[in-house]
Order: sequence, then C-alpha cells, then structure tokens
Amino acid sequence: MKIGLPKGSLQESTLKLFRKAGYHISVSSRSYYPGFDDAEIEAMLIRAQEMAGYVEKGILDCGLTGKDWIMEQNADVEEVAELIYAKEGLRPVRWVVAVPNNSPIKKIKDLEGKRIATELVNFTKRYLKKKGVKNAEVEFSWGATEVKPPQLADAIVELTETGNSLRANNLRIVETVLESSTRFIANRKSWKNAWKKQKMENIVLLLRGALAAEEKVGLKMNVPKISLNKVLKLIPAMHSPTISPLTEEGWFDLDIVIDEKTVRELIPLLKRAGATGIVEYQLNKVIP
Repeated sequence: MKIGLPKGSLQESTLKLFRKAGYHISVSSRSYYPGFDDAEIEAMLIRAQEMAGYVEKGILDCGLTGKDWIMEQNADVEEVAELIYAKEGLRPVRWVVAVPNNSPIKKIKDLEGKRIATELVNFTKRYLKKKGVKNAEVEFSWGATEVKPPQLADAIVELTETGNSLRANNLRIVETVLESSTRFIANRKSWKNAWKKQKMENIVLLLRGALAAEEKVGLKMNVPKISLNKVLKLIPAMHSPTISPLTEEGWFDLDIVIDEKTVRELIPLLKRAGATGIVEYQLNKVIP
C-alpha cells in the first residue's frame, strides 16, 4: 500500500505521531522515500498542497494533508479521519481575509474589483463567487503574503492560528473563509479494496490512539484501605480506575489514566489523602 506523508511544516509532527503509533520510520535528508518497518507499506514524502491530487489519481492509496488543500484542489477523495493535536503541528487553522488596518474594506462584498493575494487561489475564487463578488483579481502568492498589502494587493487570504502575525503586520481580519485540520484521506478505489481498507483503518486506529495519549498520562499509587474512598473521590479517571489488592493486607494498588494538565494539582491532593508511592508515566497510545 502506498502512503503519502506530508513534507514541510507537517513533516516532523507527522513522523513523530507515526513513531508513537508504533511505526518505525527512517528518513534520509536526501530521499523522498522514508523506510517503514512494515514491508506492506511504501511511503513517499509529498508536499501537503499536492497530496490530495495524487491520492485522487490513485498514484497514492492514502495520505495525510489539510482539509484546505483538499478543497483547493476540489479533490474527490475519501476523508477517512480527522487528526487533531493541540500541542504541535496538527492544530486546527483558519484561512482569513485580511486587509490593512486603515483599509475601507469592511466586508467580503467590498472586494469587488480588488486584487487579492493568496496561496489558496482556486478555493478563494469559488468562495468569492459564492458571496457574489464577480470581478476580484485573485493572484497566487509565493510566500510572505502578509507584506503585500497595500502596495501589491488590496487584501490577502492567509493562514492563521492566533492572528498574531497579521496584527504584527498591521492587518485586520475581515472574515474567516475556511477552517481546516489535518485529514487522513484515501483514494476511493483503494478504499473499496478490502485489504487496503483494513490496512488504512488499522493505521488510523493507532494514530488516533497516539494522539489521545499525547494529552494523557498514567498514574500508579499505593493506597491504604482507610484512605481508599477519599482518594477515589479525587480521581477524574477516563472510566473506573484499576484497583488491585497488594500482598500486604489492607493496601491497594491504583492505576489510572488522566489528563496531563491536571497532574500537578492532583498529585499533592492524592498525597495528602493518603496515597503513597505515586508514579507518573508516559503513554504511547490510548485506544478508546
């Protein structure tokens, strides 16, 4: 099965995610063909902007790319899964119309007859047409799009997470035109192949498990019977914690999975409630 991995800004976070999911990948700085420890998988590094087109044509069976680039190419692919990780690389993003702070442009219809710079040319043209803007000039931007208004463009359609870069360049947001996140996509013919579909579903299951584990940690502790109820009331476990009796009578071992962000407040509370031998450990995968 041929899979496309995104080269560029998503590359490191994607490779890290696959490794955490259990796939050992080797990447040479001069090669576009990463090595998988699964002999049934052949991988290729492709820019996210091009991924959907190659998957649609069947050159690749599947791949990872942004929803924005699927829509830019208007690609007919199977969107198997959305992969979101809030910490790095796989965050949701927005494409916005932005103009200089002193621009008279206040709404989308004010773009009539204006020049707009963006990497998302095809989608922007369709969006403007849908909004009733018929005569705007949409130009492809090769980068540094924020610096183009007002001399080189009246407005831009640009990618943003926080809007900080736009504000730093004295730009204000007029409207969000698209919200995007990373998707695992498949060629429709490949998706109908039972073996390939199962292979893809296995990958997605493990990737989702690795993503879920990124924001979770495990906690193990010993608790005396007298403190058990008090400790249990403090634990925001995913389900019920695992409780096992120890060889020493009147003591129990508790094992839980919790949100990492809660640990620093929780551990002192557990200690004061009677828990001892508290051990925090990292997780590779959490499969719901």
